[in-house]
Amino acid sequence: MKYLVHPAVRLSLLLLLLTAMAASFGKATDIKHRISNLVFEAYMEMKPRTGGDQIAFVDIDDQSVTRVGQWPWPRSVIAEMITKIKEAGAAVIVFDGVLAEPDRTSPDYIAGLLGADHPARPALMEMDNNDTVLAQAIDDAGNFVAGFSYGSNAAAPLLKGRILAKRDVRDFFLAQKQTGGMYFRNTAQFLPDLQAAAAGNGSFMASLDDDAVIRQTNLVFHNGTDLYPSLILEALRLYDQETKGYVKLNWNEDFKRHPFQQPFYAELGKYRIPVSAEGQMWIYFRHFEADAQIPAYVFLDAHTDTQALPDLSGKIVFIASEAEGLKDLRATPIGNMAGVKVHMNAMEQILQGQYLIRPTKGIDYEFFAGASVSLFIILMSFFAGPLWLLSAAIVFCAGSVGASWMLFDRMGVLLDPVTPMVMVIATFIAASVLSFLKTEIEKRYVRDAFGLYISPAFMKELTANPDKLKLGGEIRELTIMFTDIRKFTTICEGLGPEEIIQLMNDFLTPMSDMVMHNRGTIDKYMGDAMMAFWNAPLDDADHARNACRAAIGMQKALGPVNDKVRKQAEEKGKEPVLLRAGIGINTGESAVGNMGSKQRFAYSTLGDAVNLASRLEGQTKTYGVGVLIGEKTYLQASDFAALEMDLVQVVGKSEAVHIYALLGDEALATDKDYVAQKAAHEAMIALYRAGDFKGALKACKALSKSDQFDLGTAYALYQTRCEAFIKKPPENWTGVTIAQSK
Repeated sequence: MKYLVHPAVRLSLLLLLLTAMAASFGKATDIKHRISNLVFEAYMEMKPRTGGDQIAFVDIDDQSVTRVGQWPWPRSVIAEMITKIKEAGAAVIVFDGVLAEPDRTSPDYIAGLLGADHPARPALMEMDNNDTVLAQAIDDAGNFVAGFSYGSNAAAPLLKGRILAKRDVRDFFLAQKQTGGMYFRNTAQFLPDLQAAAAGNGSFMASLDDDAVIRQTNLVFHNGTDLYPSLILEALRLYDQETKGYVKLNWNEDFKRHPFQQPFYAELGKYRIPVSAEGQMWIYFRHFEADAQIPAYVFLDAHTDTQALPDLSGKIVFIASEAEGLKDLRATPIGNMAGVKVHMNAMEQILQGQYLIRPTKGIDYEFFAGASVSLFIILMSFFAGPLWLLSAAIVFCAGSVGASWMLFDRMGVLLDPVTPMVMVIATFIAASVLSFLKTEIEKRYVRDAFGLYISPAFMKELTANPDKLKLGGEIRELTIMFTDIRKFTTICEGLGPEEIIQLMNDFLTPMSDMVMHNRGTIDKYMGDAMMAFWNAPLDDADHARNACRAAIGMQKALGPVNDKVRKQAEEKGKEPVLLRAGIGINTGESAVGNMGSKQRFAYSTLGDAVNLASRLEGQTKTYGVGVLIGEKTYLQASDFAALEMDLVQVVGKSEAVHIYALLGDEALATDKDYVAQKAAHEAMIALYRAGDFKGALKACKALSKSDQFDLGTAYALYQTRCEAFIKKPPENWTGVTIAQSK
């Protein structure tokens, strides 16, 4: 303790903490990106971009598919739709998809499938090819933008709108083959005739972050030879009347002078779009209302309710599908949405001039701010008390949030206030802890000594109220749990003492973690068994549910333990004997408190409810289930997945109790397989209790075949009983099973 409170050691520890945070937050690590993205997403939720009226979405929706027929539609139908959209006044028509293969519904294709002598063949051959019809419609529209994406076509896409760039700018982007998804080798693209007829051709390849969320979109793509525009840039090129048929890509002269700029910009007429070094633009998302979405069938004469077309005058119209099974669902900062709406958001924000800028040196700015104030707090901690340190930390945190929000609100700049706040708060906490090191070490010694035996909740209460450390107790409702390892003797055969102890530690550690994580108190360990309870020493209104949740977690936690057992057995050339736990849970009134002698006592519980929990643990072997719970526990956790196993009179009890197999949590309780098996299971139990053993036997055999939850032992037990009772019917049948063992 003397060395730990020494100023030099204290300063070294604080500087070491700051260095560790610098390694974690001072560069583009995964944790840093996650923190920043959460902040930026929160900003977009708090202030979504305002909508405009320059975008429309023609949706090949479920209703359109129902009226017109399954997708893909004949190209002649698509041609009619494009023609009508143009007639409705669309300034640009953008197709978010690829028509990469010839239309197999085309008359000449069908004629080729018919025999040479088929009477319909000549008439079909004289009819127009559907792809030719579509190409003509696209050419007549004069404003259609085709697209291409990643695929297997080795041919380069057709360039319609050129990207003009100086040699150094062009070379910079062409050199980036692995950055931001802008490089492509092969593509999926429109048929050559359709591309040739289109007024524009651009890429709609998605740019996903590591967590599969779209936050940015590429505006520039390349195949190592040429620069290609995105679908958005192509549509904007056709939309803007001032453009000269090309996109200008250039260095941003203000980048070096202004901290909140991107290094490049794309210019089309009056639009100047910031572009990152990866060729990307941050998307400022909003949700589109239903009035911007028009069913595709409206533009097809045979399927529309009226001849009047929607007014699309001057609008950029996107064609895509949100029909089930067709929509390209994408994860975005404001939730999942169809991929076309990602493009619509990007297009609309360009039209509005509402850009989001993540500065190239944003991480440096955030780290410098946090590190500077952290150093100030470290130095200040040697001269000022914790309240002064707290005041400095609060002022900085408030200022960081305020500055970050102001930059976002007024300039669209994305700077993360949380990272520097975490650095400052961590430094403040460390400095404050070291200021009171002597007292903290003494308290920690007590916590560490007692924390091995009692729950963290009781430890906190005991630390706050030392007078509780005395004999005495109370009667209260508890939920009690007993656990035990199945076939422990067999498992231990061939293991040395150290191996047995290690195995027990590997088993009891995750079991104990589950109890404490779910607000339970560990009473004691009994060899390979453990006892725990809930709702003491502190109140827990959900004690039955928390105990059930702990039991479910225990069953899952056995997986990694068994993996280790399996690996050790394989190394020794033995057949692994995997651990299986039997768990009994019961709820009822019990005596709980500090019990024992004045020389030694422990916080424990006694009572009839405790005994029943122990008996239920033993009965898990009889019914072949992992967890058995009593009736009162079942009633208090009725939304969990549990099936009644029996009405049983356990050893030491004169009254029968209903017992239930706990199979899972609330999510499983709504699963259709569980609901179906529960209904069949309850019907079987009802027949059995009513004395209809033939009906119960039949139902039990059916359940054995359809069992989804490993209840084969229980169903085999009921089949044996039913077969025995059919041969020799029981007298004075009550449906009660008398347990023969603990």
